[in-house]
Amino acid sequence: MENSVIAGFSLGLLLGMGSALETLCGQAYGAGQLDMLGIYMQRSWVILIITALILSIFYVFSTPFFILIGQDHSIAHAAGLFSLYMIPQLFAYAVYFPIQKFLQAQSRMMSMTVFAGIALLLHTFFSWLVMIKLNWGMVGAAVVLNGSWWFIVVAQLIYIFCGSCGRAWSGFSWKAFQNLWGFVRLSLASAVMLCMNILGWAVMLAIGSNAATSVRVSNELGAGHPRTAKFAVVVVVTTSLMLGFVISMILLASKNEWPKAFTSSEAVKKLVSELTPLLCISIVVNNVQPVLSGVAIGAGWQALVAYVNIGCYYIFGIPLGLLLGYKLDFGVTGIWCGMLAGTGVQTLILIWMTYRTNWNTEASIAGDRIKHWGGEAVKASDA
Repeated sequence: MENSVIAGFSLGLLLGMGSALETLCGQAYGAGQLDMLGIYMQRSWVILIITALILSIFYVFSTPFFILIGQDHSIAHAAGLFSLYMIPQLFAYAVYFPIQKFLQAQSRMMSMTVFAGIALLLHTFFSWLVMIKLNWGMVGAAVVLNGSWWFIVVAQLIYIFCGSCGRAWSGFSWKAFQNLWGFVRLSLASAVMLCMNILGWAVMLAIGSNAATSVRVSNELGAGHPRTAKFAVVVVVTTSLMLGFVISMILLASKNEWPKAFTSSEAVKKLVSELTPLLCISIVVNNVQPVLSGVAIGAGWQALVAYVNIGCYYIFGIPLGLLLGYKLDFGVTGIWCGMLAGTGVQTLILIWMTYRTNWNTEASIAGDRIKHWGGEAVKASDA
Protein backbone atom coordinates (compact mmCIF):
# COMPACT_ATOMS: atom_id res chain seq x y z
CA MET A 1 0.00 0.00 0.00
CA GLU A 2 2.76 2.45 0.92
CA ASN A 3 4.85 1.57 -2.12
CA SER A 4 1.99 1.63 -4.61
CA VAL A 5 -0.03 4.58 -3.33
CA ILE A 6 2.08 6.90 -1.17
CA ALA A 7 5.58 6.37 -2.61
CA GLY A 8 4.22 5.69 -6.10
CA PHE A 9 2.39 9.01 -6.25
CA SER A 10 5.37 10.89 -4.78
CA LEU A 11 7.82 9.26 -7.17
CA GLY A 12 5.64 10.08 -10.18
CA LEU A 13 5.14 13.69 -9.11
CA LEU A 14 8.80 14.38 -8.29
CA LEU A 15 10.09 12.51 -11.35
CA GLY A 16 7.69 14.50 -13.51
CA MET A 17 8.76 17.81 -11.97
CA GLY A 18 12.41 16.83 -12.34
CA SER A 19 11.90 16.12 -16.04
CA ALA A 20 11.73 19.89 -16.65
CA LEU A 21 15.53 19.67 -16.51
CA GLU A 22 15.53 17.36 -19.54
CA THR A 23 14.49 20.34 -21.64
CA LEU A 24 16.60 23.03 -19.98
CA CYS A 25 19.78 21.06 -19.29
CA GLY A 26 19.64 19.26 -22.63
CA GLN A 27 19.27 22.44 -24.66
CA ALA A 28 21.86 24.33 -22.58
CA TYR A 29 24.34 21.47 -23.06
CA GLY A 30 23.72 21.44 -26.80
CA ALA A 31 24.30 25.20 -26.91
CA GLY A 32 27.57 24.84 -25.02
CA GLN A 33 26.23 26.71 -21.96
CA LEU A 34 27.64 24.11 -19.56
CA ASP A 35 27.84 26.47 -16.59
CA MET A 36 24.03 26.75 -16.56
CA LEU A 37 23.47 23.02 -15.97
CA GLY A 38 24.52 23.17 -12.33
CA ILE A 39 22.35 26.24 -11.70
CA TYR A 40 19.33 24.55 -13.26
CA MET A 41 19.94 21.48 -11.08
CA GLN A 42 20.12 23.64 -7.96
CA ARG A 43 16.86 25.41 -8.87
CA SER A 44 15.21 22.04 -9.29
CA TRP A 45 16.58 20.90 -5.90
CA VAL A 46 14.97 23.92 -4.21
CA ILE A 47 11.57 23.25 -5.81
CA LEU A 48 11.59 19.48 -5.34
CA ILE A 49 12.74 19.62 -1.70
CA ILE A 50 9.94 22.09 -0.91
CA THR A 51 7.53 19.77 -2.72
CA ALA A 52 8.85 16.82 -0.68
CA LEU A 53 8.21 18.77 2.53
CA ILE A 54 4.59 19.24 1.45
CA LEU A 55 4.26 15.57 0.43
CA SER A 56 5.64 14.46 3.81
CA ILE A 57 2.29 15.56 5.30
CA PHE A 58 0.73 12.83 3.15
CA TYR A 59 3.20 10.32 4.65
CA VAL A 60 2.49 11.42 8.24
CA PHE A 61 -1.29 11.19 7.85
CA SER A 62 -1.39 8.15 5.56
CA THR A 63 -3.15 5.93 8.13
CA PRO A 64 -6.35 8.04 8.26
CA PHE A 65 -6.17 8.40 4.47
CA PHE A 66 -6.13 4.62 3.97
CA ILE A 67 -9.00 4.22 6.44
CA LEU A 68 -10.94 6.95 4.62
CA ILE A 69 -10.73 5.11 1.30
CA GLY A 70 -12.00 1.90 2.96
CA GLN A 71 -8.82 -0.05 3.70
CA ASP A 72 -8.79 -2.62 6.51
CA HIS A 73 -7.76 -0.88 9.77
CA SER A 74 -4.87 -3.26 10.55
CA ILE A 75 -3.43 -2.85 7.04
CA ALA A 76 -3.98 0.92 7.18
CA HIS A 77 -2.06 1.21 10.46
CA ALA A 78 0.79 -1.00 9.18
CA ALA A 79 1.02 0.97 5.91
CA GLY A 80 0.89 4.24 7.85
CA LEU A 81 3.75 3.16 10.10
CA PHE A 82 5.79 2.05 7.10
CA SER A 83 5.10 5.41 5.43
CA LEU A 84 6.70 7.19 8.38
CA TYR A 85 9.78 4.99 8.04
CA MET A 86 9.99 5.83 4.32
CA ILE A 87 10.10 9.63 4.59
CA PRO A 88 13.91 9.61 4.02
CA GLN A 89 13.27 7.95 0.64
CA LEU A 90 10.96 10.84 -0.28
CA PHE A 91 13.76 13.37 0.14
CA ALA A 92 16.14 11.07 -1.73
CA TYR A 93 13.72 11.31 -4.69
CA ALA A 94 13.84 15.11 -4.45
CA VAL A 95 17.64 15.21 -4.64
CA TYR A 96 18.12 12.30 -7.05
CA PHE A 97 15.85 13.21 -9.98
CA PRO A 98 17.52 16.59 -10.72
CA ILE A 99 20.91 14.81 -10.55
CA GLN A 100 19.63 12.17 -12.96
CA LYS A 101 18.50 14.75 -15.53
CA PHE A 102 21.71 16.77 -15.03
CA LEU A 103 23.86 13.73 -15.87
CA GLN A 104 21.59 12.48 -18.67
CA ALA A 105 21.84 15.81 -20.48
CA GLN A 106 25.61 15.26 -20.66
CA SER A 107 25.19 11.61 -21.75
CA ARG A 108 27.01 10.45 -18.60
CA MET A 109 25.03 7.20 -18.50
CA MET A 110 27.88 4.89 -17.54
CA SER A 111 28.46 6.50 -14.14
CA MET A 112 24.74 6.27 -13.37
CA THR A 113 24.69 2.63 -14.45
CA VAL A 114 27.69 1.72 -12.28
CA PHE A 115 26.22 3.37 -9.16
CA ALA A 116 22.83 1.74 -9.77
CA GLY A 117 24.46 -1.67 -10.29
CA ILE A 118 26.41 -1.41 -7.04
CA ALA A 119 23.26 -0.26 -5.22
CA LEU A 120 21.34 -3.24 -6.60
CA LEU A 121 23.94 -5.70 -5.31
CA LEU A 122 24.06 -4.03 -1.88
CA HIS A 123 20.28 -3.83 -1.73
CA THR A 124 19.91 -7.53 -2.48
CA PHE A 125 22.45 -8.58 0.15
CA PHE A 126 21.19 -6.31 2.92
CA SER A 127 17.54 -7.16 2.21
CA TRP A 128 18.41 -10.83 2.77
CA LEU A 129 20.47 -9.99 5.85
CA VAL A 130 18.09 -7.73 7.77
CA MET A 131 14.75 -9.20 6.71
CA ILE A 132 15.51 -12.93 6.66
CA LYS A 133 18.58 -13.54 8.81
CA LEU A 134 18.01 -10.77 11.40
CA ASN A 135 14.21 -10.87 11.09
CA TRP A 136 13.77 -7.08 11.27
CA GLY A 137 10.70 -7.31 9.05
CA MET A 138 9.09 -4.04 7.98
CA VAL A 139 11.69 -1.90 9.76
CA GLY A 140 14.45 -3.77 7.94
CA ALA A 141 12.75 -3.23 4.58
CA ALA A 142 12.55 0.51 5.27
CA VAL A 143 16.18 0.74 6.36
CA VAL A 144 17.41 -1.03 3.23
CA LEU A 145 15.20 0.93 0.83
CA ASN A 146 16.21 4.25 2.35
CA GLY A 147 19.86 3.21 2.41
CA SER A 148 19.85 2.11 -1.23
CA TRP A 149 18.35 5.37 -2.49
CA TRP A 150 20.66 7.54 -0.42
CA PHE A 151 23.70 5.48 -1.45
CA ILE A 152 23.00 6.36 -5.09
CA VAL A 153 22.37 10.03 -4.23
CA VAL A 154 25.57 10.40 -2.18
CA ALA A 155 27.68 8.50 -4.74
CA GLN A 156 26.47 10.71 -7.58
CA LEU A 157 26.96 13.89 -5.55
CA ILE A 158 30.55 12.88 -4.81
CA TYR A 159 31.04 12.14 -8.51
CA ILE A 160 29.75 15.61 -9.44
CA PHE A 161 31.46 17.57 -6.66
CA CYS A 162 34.84 15.98 -7.42
CA GLY A 163 34.94 17.78 -10.77
CA SER A 164 33.97 14.91 -13.07
CA CYS A 165 31.47 17.11 -14.91
CA GLY A 166 33.86 19.98 -15.62
CA ARG A 167 32.18 23.34 -16.23
CA ALA A 168 28.73 21.84 -15.74
CA TRP A 169 29.29 22.05 -11.97
CA SER A 170 31.08 25.12 -10.64
CA GLY A 171 29.69 25.09 -7.11
CA PHE A 172 26.60 26.39 -5.37
CA SER A 173 25.20 29.70 -6.58
CA TRP A 174 22.57 32.22 -5.48
CA LYS A 175 21.37 32.19 -9.10
CA ALA A 176 19.53 29.00 -8.18
CA PHE A 177 16.94 31.19 -6.42
CA GLN A 178 16.31 33.43 -9.43
CA ASN A 179 13.17 33.02 -11.57
CA LEU A 180 11.90 30.22 -9.34
CA TRP A 181 8.23 30.77 -10.20
CA GLY A 182 8.84 30.26 -13.91
CA PHE A 183 10.77 27.12 -13.07
CA VAL A 184 7.90 25.93 -10.85
CA ARG A 185 5.42 26.34 -13.70
CA LEU A 186 7.58 24.33 -16.10
CA SER A 187 8.11 21.67 -13.41
CA LEU A 188 4.38 21.36 -12.71
CA ALA A 189 3.60 21.08 -16.42
CA SER A 190 6.23 18.35 -16.69
CA ALA A 191 4.72 16.55 -13.69
CA VAL A 192 1.22 16.56 -15.19
CA MET A 193 2.62 15.35 -18.50
CA LEU A 194 4.61 12.47 -16.97
CA CYS A 195 2.47 11.30 -14.00
CA MET A 196 -0.45 10.41 -16.25
CA ASN A 197 1.68 8.20 -18.45
CA ILE A 198 3.85 6.31 -15.98
CA LEU A 199 1.29 3.52 -15.42
CA GLY A 200 0.99 2.98 -19.16
CA TRP A 201 4.67 2.31 -19.78
CA ALA A 202 4.64 -1.43 -20.20
CA VAL A 203 8.39 -1.99 -20.38
CA MET A 204 11.42 -0.32 -18.84
CA LEU A 205 13.02 -0.10 -22.27
CA ALA A 206 10.39 2.46 -23.24
CA ILE A 207 11.40 4.65 -20.29
CA GLY A 208 15.01 4.47 -21.46
CA SER A 209 13.91 5.45 -24.95
CA ASN A 210 12.02 8.40 -23.49
CA ALA A 211 15.14 9.68 -21.69
CA ALA A 212 17.46 9.03 -24.65
CA THR A 213 15.12 10.81 -27.08
CA SER A 214 14.64 13.87 -24.88
CA VAL A 215 18.40 14.20 -24.36
CA ARG A 216 19.24 13.87 -28.06
CA VAL A 217 16.50 16.21 -29.27
CA SER A 218 17.21 18.86 -26.62
CA ASN A 219 20.98 18.65 -27.26
CA GLU A 220 20.55 19.13 -31.02
CA LEU A 221 18.01 21.93 -30.69
CA GLY A 222 20.21 23.70 -28.16
CA ALA A 223 23.15 23.35 -30.54
CA GLY A 224 21.10 24.88 -33.36
CA HIS A 225 20.94 21.67 -35.43
CA PRO A 226 17.26 21.34 -36.44
CA ARG A 227 17.86 18.79 -39.20
CA THR A 228 19.80 16.50 -36.89
CA ALA A 229 17.04 16.74 -34.28
CA LYS A 230 14.42 15.80 -36.89
CA PHE A 231 16.54 12.88 -38.11
CA ALA A 232 16.96 11.63 -34.51
CA VAL A 233 13.18 11.68 -34.05
CA VAL A 234 12.58 9.67 -37.23
CA VAL A 235 15.23 7.07 -36.30
CA VAL A 236 14.10 6.52 -32.73
CA VAL A 237 10.36 6.37 -33.57
CA THR A 238 11.00 3.88 -36.37
CA THR A 239 13.29 1.77 -34.19
CA SER A 240 10.81 1.72 -31.29
CA LEU A 241 7.93 0.82 -33.58
CA MET A 242 9.88 -2.08 -35.11
CA LEU A 243 11.01 -3.31 -31.69
CA GLY A 244 7.45 -3.24 -30.35
CA PHE A 245 6.23 -5.08 -33.43
CA VAL A 246 8.88 -7.83 -33.08
CA ILE A 247 8.11 -8.35 -29.37
CA SER A 248 4.39 -8.46 -30.12
CA MET A 249 4.81 -11.06 -32.87
CA ILE A 250 6.85 -13.27 -30.53
CA LEU A 251 4.17 -13.06 -27.82
CA LEU A 252 1.37 -13.64 -30.31
CA ALA A 253 3.12 -16.70 -31.77
CA SER A 254 3.60 -18.17 -28.28
CA LYS A 255 0.34 -17.01 -26.68
CA ASN A 256 -0.42 -20.51 -25.39
CA GLU A 257 3.09 -21.05 -24.05
CA TRP A 258 4.43 -17.89 -22.38
CA PRO A 259 1.68 -17.68 -19.69
CA LYS A 260 3.05 -20.95 -18.24
CA ALA A 261 6.11 -19.06 -16.99
CA PHE A 262 3.92 -17.03 -14.62
CA THR A 263 1.07 -19.26 -13.47
CA SER A 264 -0.01 -22.87 -13.12
CA SER A 265 -3.73 -22.05 -13.15
CA GLU A 266 -5.41 -23.26 -16.34
CA ALA A 267 -8.11 -20.60 -16.04
CA VAL A 268 -5.54 -17.82 -15.74
CA LYS A 269 -3.50 -19.24 -18.63
CA LYS A 270 -6.61 -19.32 -20.83
CA LEU A 271 -7.53 -15.74 -19.93
CA VAL A 272 -4.00 -14.47 -20.53
CA SER A 273 -3.88 -16.25 -23.88
CA GLU A 274 -7.16 -14.60 -24.89
CA LEU A 275 -5.86 -11.18 -23.83
CA THR A 276 -2.51 -11.56 -25.63
CA PRO A 277 -3.65 -9.82 -28.87
CA LEU A 278 -4.71 -6.81 -26.77
CA LEU A 279 -1.38 -6.97 -24.95
CA CYS A 280 0.47 -6.96 -28.28
CA ILE A 281 -1.35 -3.82 -29.43
CA SER A 282 -0.55 -2.20 -26.08
CA ILE A 283 3.15 -3.03 -26.41
CA VAL A 284 3.36 -1.45 -29.87
CA VAL A 285 1.57 1.70 -28.71
CA ASN A 286 3.51 1.87 -25.43
CA ASN A 287 6.80 1.56 -27.30
CA VAL A 288 6.06 4.58 -29.47
CA GLN A 289 4.21 6.84 -26.99
CA PRO A 290 7.12 7.32 -24.52
CA VAL A 291 9.46 8.12 -27.40
CA LEU A 292 7.10 10.83 -28.63
CA SER A 293 6.82 12.09 -25.04
CA GLY A 294 10.62 12.24 -25.02
CA VAL A 295 10.46 14.38 -28.17
CA ALA A 296 8.00 16.68 -26.40
CA ILE A 297 10.27 16.99 -23.35
CA GLY A 298 13.32 17.64 -25.52
CA ALA A 299 11.48 20.36 -27.41
CA GLY A 300 9.94 21.90 -24.30
CA TRP A 301 6.27 21.20 -25.08
CA GLN A 302 5.40 20.00 -21.55
CA ALA A 303 2.58 22.48 -20.92
CA LEU A 304 0.80 21.69 -24.20
CA VAL A 305 1.23 17.93 -23.82
CA ALA A 306 -0.06 18.16 -20.23
CA TYR A 307 -3.41 19.36 -21.61
CA VAL A 308 -3.35 16.60 -24.22
CA ASN A 309 -2.82 14.00 -21.49
CA ILE A 310 -5.64 15.35 -19.33
CA GLY A 311 -8.02 15.16 -22.29
CA CYS A 312 -6.89 11.71 -23.45
CA TYR A 313 -6.87 9.99 -20.05
CA TYR A 314 -9.35 11.74 -17.76
CA ILE A 315 -11.89 13.01 -20.28
CA PHE A 316 -11.72 10.18 -22.84
CA GLY A 317 -9.78 7.04 -21.79
CA ILE A 318 -10.92 6.45 -18.20
CA PRO A 319 -14.66 7.16 -18.81
CA LEU A 320 -14.60 4.94 -21.90
CA GLY A 321 -12.91 2.15 -19.91
CA LEU A 322 -15.48 2.41 -17.11
CA LEU A 323 -18.32 2.42 -19.63
CA LEU A 324 -17.02 -0.63 -21.49
CA GLY A 325 -15.92 -2.51 -18.38
CA TYR A 326 -18.88 -1.97 -16.07
CA LYS A 327 -21.85 -0.51 -17.93
CA LEU A 328 -21.52 -2.71 -21.02
CA ASP A 329 -20.11 -5.62 -18.95
CA PHE A 330 -16.92 -6.26 -20.95
CA GLY A 331 -14.94 -6.59 -17.70
CA VAL A 332 -11.17 -6.30 -17.74
CA THR A 333 -11.11 -6.29 -21.54
CA GLY A 334 -13.36 -3.25 -21.63
CA ILE A 335 -11.34 -1.34 -19.03
CA TRP A 336 -8.12 -2.17 -20.88
CA CYS A 337 -9.59 -1.14 -24.24
CA GLY A 338 -10.70 2.20 -22.80
CA MET A 339 -7.28 3.01 -21.37
CA LEU A 340 -5.57 1.78 -24.54
CA ALA A 341 -7.85 4.01 -26.59
CA GLY A 342 -6.78 6.98 -24.46
CA THR A 343 -3.12 6.12 -25.02
CA GLY A 344 -3.77 5.61 -28.73
CA VAL A 345 -5.45 8.99 -29.14
CA GLN A 346 -2.61 10.67 -27.25
CA THR A 347 -0.06 8.90 -29.47
CA LEU A 348 -1.85 10.02 -32.65
CA ILE A 349 -1.93 13.62 -31.40
CA LEU A 350 1.79 13.49 -30.56
CA ILE A 351 2.52 12.02 -34.02
CA TRP A 352 0.56 14.87 -35.62
CA MET A 353 2.35 17.48 -33.48
CA THR A 354 5.74 15.99 -34.34
CA TYR A 355 4.92 15.73 -38.06
CA ARG A 356 3.76 19.36 -38.20
CA THR A 357 6.78 20.66 -36.29
CA ASN A 358 9.04 23.21 -37.95
CA TRP A 359 12.38 22.17 -36.49
CA ASN A 360 14.11 25.38 -37.57
CA THR A 361 11.56 27.29 -35.50
CA GLU A 362 12.07 24.91 -32.56
CA ALA A 363 15.84 25.50 -32.69
CA SER A 364 15.18 29.24 -32.59
CA ILE A 365 12.79 28.81 -29.65
CA ALA A 366 15.43 26.72 -27.87
CA GLY A 367 17.88 29.58 -28.28
CA ASP A 368 15.37 32.03 -26.82
CA ARG A 369 14.69 29.65 -23.94
CA ILE A 370 18.38 29.39 -23.13
CA LYS A 371 18.70 33.19 -23.04
CA HIS A 372 15.55 33.47 -20.90
CA TRP A 373 16.96 31.09 -18.29
CA GLY A 374 20.30 32.85 -18.07
CA GLY A 375 22.51 31.42 -20.81
CA GLU A 376 23.64 32.50 -24.26
CA ALA A 377 22.14 30.84 -27.29
CA VAL A 378 23.99 29.69 -30.36
CA LYS A 379 22.81 30.50 -33.86
CA ALA A 380 20.59 27.84 -35.42
CA SER A 381 21.97 26.07 -38.44
CA ASP A 382 21.10 23.19 -40.72
CA ALA A 383 24.25 21.29 -39.77
